[in-house]
Amino acid sequence: MRITKRTNIAVRLLMYCAVNSDRLVTKSEIAEACNVSENHLAQVINQLGQLKYLNTQRGRKGGMTLAREPNEIRIGDVFRDVEGGVPEGVCFADSDGSCPLTDACRLKDALSDAAVAFYAALDDVTLDTLICDNAVLGDILQPVGCTRQVALSA
Repeated sequence: MRITKRTNIAVRLLMYCAVNSDRLVTKSEIAEACNVSENHLAQVINQLGQLKYLNTQRGRKGGMTLAREPNEIRIGDVFRDVEGGVPEGVCFADSDGSCPLTDACRLKDALSDAAVAFYAALDDVTLDTLICDNAVLGDILQPVGCTRQVALSA
């Protein structure tokens, strides 16, 4: 399975917010820490806010926080919500409708089954699973110049 840039950014953004859950975090600090453009990040922040993964606060002292506890955010749900559901098994050879095997090919069903299994595996992973007891991640996602220790254990 290929993960889109939007989904990749969404998961990094949620991890950053979870690691820094004691305060509002800003778009610019996330962009720097996660090495993403602020333009792409703004789109993902907007989407995750609409999907109720983030609480956002506008203004000079604005920022964002998680709208739910990390153990309530399932990564499979994030993928489905950001990607727009489980993709149907579509054969790459038939993207232009020219494949003569389409009516008899069983690859589409196999690809669909694989996608369902992929998302099911991600349903067992929560945001908490990704950050808990992960001190290296905490070090990476600390804001520049921050000297406090982040508690990443449950």
